[in-house]
Amino acid sequence: MSYYKRDKRAWLVLSDGSVFEGYNFGCEGTTIGEIVFTTGMTGYQEVLTDPSYYGQIVLQTYPLIGNYGINSDDMESERSWINGYITKEWCEEPSNFRNTHNINEFMIEQDKIGIWDVDTRAITRVIREHGTMNGAITTEDIETTKAALMEKIREFKIVDPVQAVTRKNKGWYYSQVNRANHVALIDYGYKHNILRMLLRLGCNVTVMPANTTIDEIRMLNPDGIMLSNGPGDPAENVKIIENLKDFIKYGKPIFGICLGHQLLALAMGGATYKLKYGHRGMNQPVKDLTRDRVFITSQNHGYAVVPESIAKDVGKVTHINLNDGTCEGVEYPAIHAFTVQFHPEASAGPNDTGYLFEQFTDLMERGQQGCL
Repeated sequence: MSYYKRDKRAWLVLSDGSVFEGYNFGCEGTTIGEIVFTTGMTGYQEVLTDPSYYGQIVLQTYPLIGNYGINSDDMESERSWINGYITKEWCEEPSNFRNTHNINEFMIEQDKIGIWDVDTRAITRVIREHGTMNGAITTEDIETTKAALMEKIREFKIVDPVQAVTRKNKGWYYSQVNRANHVALIDYGYKHNILRMLLRLGCNVTVMPANTTIDEIRMLNPDGIMLSNGPGDPAENVKIIENLKDFIKYGKPIFGICLGHQLLALAMGGATYKLKYGHRGMNQPVKDLTRDRVFITSQNHGYAVVPESIAKDVGKVTHINLNDGTCEGVEYPAIHAFTVQFHPEASAGPNDTGYLFEQFTDLMERGQQGCL
């Protein structure tokens, strides 16, 4: 890949044959991925560095991206995981006291290809009507390369995404306000703010690889287990689901977020399915059925739990999405576990559902007192 030129043409090609012409930013070249859209007005750096977007080309529906720049504090992982980026406009001269460089410089640093000055509303309508589809961004001559590119687009598949994003070794993190809770955070592609929230609540945290076994958990002897967010189809993680069945028998409190929510449902005998175009953004209304309250939540997922697949004597649905009625949370009282589809750590996004982390720490403390 070569570097950015302001007037360099670029094309977005969808698997249905649609072509959108615009300009290139970031690196030049060709990239293929699953096209998804996200509706947040802010939080673009969190999107760019969220491992849940592994293998995807992300379209921002909000027209101006990058106006407050990029900084080291808002990274949700050590690098960007997207396959490409689509915006209507990007800001060349951002203004913010934390800004260190603009989004184009970040894209080049991360070796990512972007396209701008395309009709993002029209592209979003295509995805909403036809569903998530594969596509490509290219700076090569589309007239001579389209036929070969279309074949590659249709053959593209995201393979083993959790294994691609998970850490390979354990990592230890210690809170400055120790409440003596020790959490095993299973990394399926975790966002750093999950770790920050746990540390803020006084938990010491050991981040563990996705393939962690029950023997490794027993050696660690944590007070609770956190199942993180992550990319891909949850049902493909057969070995991880088998490991979770062992975690369930271990008897410590479990809290799952996003992919962790889906994986625990599968381990408990439930089922998942692919949404037409997913939920991505920070404006998803969710009703907490237990509290009879509605929260605006941050979300990023393409799959959902089938609520009817959770047996009534196993778990109960605690949260629903008010836009489409999908399952947003499940509680499993017998095993001291609960999960949510949305992101209560919400960086960037609303943080009204941060109480769920306190619910998790309360469960761990009750367990230490023998009250579970």
